[in-house]
Amino acid sequence: MKVLLINGSPRREGNTFLALSEIAKVLEEEGIDSDIVGVGTHAVRGCIACGTCKQHGDNRCVFDDDLCNKVSARMAESDALIVGSPVYYGQPNGTVLSLLQRMLYSAGKYFEGKPAAAVAVCRRGGATAAFQTLQMPFQMMNMPIVTSQYWNIVYGREAGQAALDAEGMQTMRTLARNMAFLLKATDGKQRPEPEPRQWTHFVK
Repeated sequence: MKVLLINGSPRREGNTFLALSEIAKVLEEEGIDSDIVGVGTHAVRGCIACGTCKQHGDNRCVFDDDLCNKVSARMAESDALIVGSPVYYGQPNGTVLSLLQRMLYSAGKYFEGKPAAAVAVCRRGGATAAFQTLQMPFQMMNMPIVTSQYWNIVYGREAGQAALDAEGMQTMRTLARNMAFLLKATDGKQRPEPEPRQWTHFVK
């Protein structure tokens, strides 16, 4: 089993990386592989709602000049997803949001039904709003959300300060153990067959 961890921070080995690394360490102890992918320093365009990915049906975005299709392909080989991001103006990094929106729309097949979790890292405030924003797409993709002992938030501004947040690091370890538990408990089990999708655009 393998968990894909997306590091949305432009600081390649900053506090978001520290938080995800703490998770990866515990996953390894639990016998689960992890793959940390850094996306924060890359330019990722937003979805333009062209619908070409749906027309082709190949689980690929028509724009192949950034990380979208590459990360989607790695998710196809993974059993779960954890997305970490720093908090900017009470929101996740825009690169992470653009990447998630395009991947889930063009390659949702690789994500549906797989356990997921979000991690927010901040200096002081806005973490809960960013954390909730990251989690909302998982619910639309029928992805079981893995919880911890608290919201998955770590505090730290300067590089390395996250390691001083004892409760935050413990929260990451608990998240990792809960993820391992869920993966082991559901390994090989068929997920519920979904009902045919019903779309409601307005209510009279």
